[in-house]
Amino acid sequence: MIMRVVDLFCGCGGLSLGFQNAGFDIVAAYDNWDAALDVYNRNFDHPADKLDLSDVKTSALEIKKLKPDMIIGGPPCQDFSPAGKRNEDGGRGDLTVHYAQIVSEVRPKWFVMENVERIVQTQKLVEAKAIFKAAGYGLSQYVLDASYCGVPQKRKRFFLIGKLREMDNFMQPFVLTGLAKVPMTMRDYFGDSLGIDFYYRHPRSYARRGIFSIDEPSPTIRGVNRPMPEGYTIHDNDPVKSKEGIRPLTTLERSYVQTFPKDFVFSGSKTEIDQMIGNAVPVNLAKFVANAINKYLEAPNNQRFLEIDFENWDPEIRMAHYVSEPSAKGNYEAKKRIK
Repeated sequence: MIMRVVDLFCGCGGLSLGFQNAGFDIVAAYDNWDAALDVYNRNFDHPADKLDLSDVKTSALEIKKLKPDMIIGGPPCQDFSPAGKRNEDGGRGDLTVHYAQIVSEVRPKWFVMENVERIVQTQKLVEAKAIFKAAGYGLSQYVLDASYCGVPQKRKRFFLIGKLREMDNFMQPFVLTGLAKVPMTMRDYFGDSLGIDFYYRHPRSYARRGIFSIDEPSPTIRGVNRPMPEGYTIHDNDPVKSKEGIRPLTTLERSYVQTFPKDFVFSGSKTEIDQMIGNAVPVNLAKFVANAINKYLEAPNNQRFLEIDFENWDPEIRMAHYVSEPSAKGNYEAKKRIK
């Protein structure tokens, strides 16, 4: 059975495209940002409509009409991110709780919530998880490094996967066994097609390097893309001794690092496009999560928890993800299914 999926806080569509590429039927999407909605509607056959998702009652009534099997979405995360104000009181942090409230009202069989890794340190996540648990969802949560999931970018993102009437950590074998053994580099993904060996990514602080090699994963693609300033001084950790000929990635190249396809159409101002690209879930990371769910769905009931030798995994692979209590016994152990 192909699942009907609704995407909330859809942005320009990275999460939707990844799930669609994995075989899910995205029937509708919602956001409150006109520029992103315009891009979304240029690239998908199903509609993306403007909706104030902080209005939980109205949103739930609208979404219920679509009878989704799954709700996916990434509530805006600036209040939790390193670049944001890290303020949980009011503002966008509340949208995480509103997402949980909408899901609990609509009660699809599944949900997937994406956010920045820092959310694991917040009270908002505690509140949201309490809402999900009260609605009857079993929960599996991970922070995934995109470079182990088919994306040439060292971008860590939090995922919370829920299923009605399931035990917690139910997705663990299907997520962990899909991780690559080594991170994907820019050269792995692009070959020599970019025509460069090094490029500039503006650092948040000049105490950090700004030049990167394509023989390593890209740093996180952010919502701004600045040229190299004339006064930039070569950092000790830069992989070159001279900044001569080093350029930043173009806007489109940044979208490709986010694994958007070359035929994906962007519109709006450069500032808007840079922001929506930086905000997006990398398409292949979304597809990785969707394919893990496919593996769960395809597994016989009595084999959904597999015997996995986590103790002998490469430590880097084990730490490419974690749950909110990384010291708790059993985080890397397969659990027996309880029905």
